[in-house]
Amino acid sequence: MKKFAVLALFLLFVGCAVVAYPKPWNDAMHALDQKTGYHLPYLPDIAFRLGLDLKGGVHLVYEADMSAIDSASRADALSGVRDVVERRVNSFGVGEPHVETTIADGKYRILVDLPGITDVAQAVKQIGETPVLEFKLPDENVDVNPTPAQEKQITDAQKTERAAALDVLDKALENKGANFDALAKEQSIDAATRDNGGYLGFVNGDDAEYGGYLDSIVSKHLTPGVTNGLYEGTSRIHIMKYISRKVETEPKASHILICYTGAQGCQTERTKDEALKLIRDLKAQATKANFADLAKANSDDGSKTDGGELGYIPKGMTVAPFEAALYNLKNGEISDVVETDFGYHIIYRESSRKETYYELAHIEMPWTTASDVVQVDPWKNTELSGKNIKRASVAFDQNSGAPYIMLEFNAEGADLFGKLTSENVGKVIGIFLDGQAVTTPTVQEPIYGGTASITGSYTLAEAKMTAQRLNAGALPVPISVVSQQTIGPALGQSSLDKSIDAALAGFILVALFMILYYRLPGVMAGLALLFYAAANLALYKTMGVTMTLSGIAGFVFSFGIAVDANVLVFERLKEELWSGRDLPSAIQEGFHRAWPSIRDGNMTTLIATAVLYSMSTGFIRGFALTLTIGVLVSMFSCMVVTRALMTRLGKIKVFRKRLFYRGMTK
Repeated sequence: MKKFAVLALFLLFVGCAVVAYPKPWNDAMHALDQKTGYHLPYLPDIAFRLGLDLKGGVHLVYEADMSAIDSASRADALSGVRDVVERRVNSFGVGEPHVETTIADGKYRILVDLPGITDVAQAVKQIGETPVLEFKLPDENVDVNPTPAQEKQITDAQKTERAAALDVLDKALENKGANFDALAKEQSIDAATRDNGGYLGFVNGDDAEYGGYLDSIVSKHLTPGVTNGLYEGTSRIHIMKYISRKVETEPKASHILICYTGAQGCQTERTKDEALKLIRDLKAQATKANFADLAKANSDDGSKTDGGELGYIPKGMTVAPFEAALYNLKNGEISDVVETDFGYHIIYRESSRKETYYELAHIEMPWTTASDVVQVDPWKNTELSGKNIKRASVAFDQNSGAPYIMLEFNAEGADLFGKLTSENVGKVIGIFLDGQAVTTPTVQEPIYGGTASITGSYTLAEAKMTAQRLNAGALPVPISVVSQQTIGPALGQSSLDKSIDAALAGFILVALFMILYYRLPGVMAGLALLFYAAANLALYKTMGVTMTLSGIAGFVFSFGIAVDANVLVFERLKEELWSGRDLPSAIQEGFHRAWPSIRDGNMTTLIATAVLYSMSTGFIRGFALTLTIGVLVSMFSCMVVTRALMTRLGKIKVFRKRLFYRGMTK
């Protein structure tokens, strides 16, 4: 054992303790700051996530009717329905709603937790409505022009809004923009960025929403700062802050994709092993000269017609394994086989370019327009709807590498879409899901053949999400409530209080037993249990574990498992002392000989928890998760923490006396 092992473990314990309960640390840092002016960082006081049985709310279980869906598409359909349900749940405005799916025994279910919800009937009604996908055209017969009275209303509102925005701009310019973050949190109406001080990240001139502002922003501020002026969007006013810029090297890439049954968006009967064999064969053949031909002949991606070419690919536009492999290549190199959710790839990095990105933040404020005042629906329905979509999937543009949505219609839908696009070239077609516009592309030319693409400034995650929404609206997947559970907040608080009492009682009783029975080793085991408790609670916070009654049961139960390992070690230690060994060598041998039993016993528990977690849902999974964490931490607390403490004691002469070790002599 290393010389400073005990000190290192003590510091680790302190770290876990302050993560689990940061208030004492923050109070101490505040006092230090007040007395000396020396400032150390405060720790965020993140609350433990509590399940419905501890916080109160509604737990709903829905079952999806997959009778009309082929088996290969059911998982994707369920995922799409989950997204629709989650968007509806988010509209309730509840804190920490949770939606998950489960597939077991041929049943496809959606589990919904709504903390704090009281109107259960309304929640059930809103969640359970069938998703509606619609294709609409602008209604040219609708008069969207405001009346003179409405024009005055718009002008008056804009005057007030501009004055308010200018006032915020003046405040933002003070002290070189030092209070910009606070103003964004207080004034911005952009819910997606205001909590992060209005931070937008890095954008370039291609950005559909903010790229048009860049020339003006950069010309006003060659150095970082708040730009002195307002930027009017179609329905918002923006106060912009230029933070920095960077020049990125963007690779130009081609790829060959070989997918298999179960991969995302894959329509093939090829098995995973068959796909792996094929991609390895292609890798062995691939050169810079024949890569495009191999892609045209073999790739399962929409880019195959262009020889697998994806164009220039900025960071964040592809899934992580693909991006990591691409950016690790040099120009002219071909990658090894790369696996993603879409299947197996080999990637050819052709060349690269330099692209400038600007880091921005903004304060978004309201700006009244005619659409806010003239309350008419500017869209009209067409005959084409979600029932006519056969499938939606993600593909990549061969020039820019940007992801887009591919639509595949059934026979009736292909005819309707061909007619719709031929009659509306140069016009917009709106695609709506649940009454909200998913996308509004402009028709470039008539589209026949039953396929179409939806392009836009999508990230890969957004493109996948949109495809799921379209699939959810297209597939006839009705859902019905099969279980409903309501828990009042008073009952939840009572359960939480009793659970905390049970955990404390369990800890005290276990520690007391170990001290009375084993004396000094029992004290060391008690200290190890303190470390064990702090580490578990810190992991629950950092991992975002949702605590339920069953989860707390798993935590309390794992106390006993944590002690089991110490008992095995101490009993083995007695045998080594009986055989005539001195204390230091008996300690080392005791831990060494006890380890196989500890390892095997805990492995059987971990196998059981793995089965519980993978084949169950809800509260049972919570029990399995906390018990798994507890078992893993218990092995560390015994074999590292207890061992370090006992080894240290064995080197101190006064603690070698046998009176400290009950039962250690015959």
